Amino acid sequence: MFCDRCGTELRPGQGFCGGCGRQISGPAAPPSPLPNRVQQNIRLAGILWLVFSGLEIVGGVFMLMIANTVLLFLPQTGNAPPPVPIGVLRLFFSAIAFLILAKAVVGLFAGWGLLQRQSWARILTIILSFFAVLGFPLGTALGVFSLWVLLSEQSEREYARLVATPSA
Repeated sequence: MFCDRCGTELRPGQGFCGGCGRQISGPAAPPSPLPNRVQQNIRLAGILWLVFSGLEIVGGVFMLMIANTVLLFLPQTGNAPPPVPIGVLRLFFSAIAFLILAKAVVGLFAGWGLLQRQSWARILTIILSFFAVLGFPLGTALGVFSLWVLLSEQSEREYARLVATPSA
């Protein structure tokens, strides 16, 4: 039994709380259940994945614009050194931009899935989190947070319970 004011543990028959001095009238309040880590953080993780993926979309579009504007017209300005293979650079930047955009779209699906409590979203987010950890500093923070929320065996059971119950 615990004091309902300060949370100090009480012995049966104790008249006053040893922590705050409050008089105990009647039975002490039962201990409050420990908070569910997944339930507390799943909404935040979903929102953060949506925001992070939105930022990745902006970066991917910017890189695609660079590849198809600056690198396209660089040879015409006469400022490019002759041995620079502009076509290869354009192709390289475009490929990287499309990979970033593809990862961002998958991240949007993961964030949406977490917010909708879809059963597949947990695994998808864990996989994306391992890749996100490499993107210092925002990706690292999001990846570590998502892994902390979703990776443990207890988290798997808690998430399955959340998926089974209708969302509020």
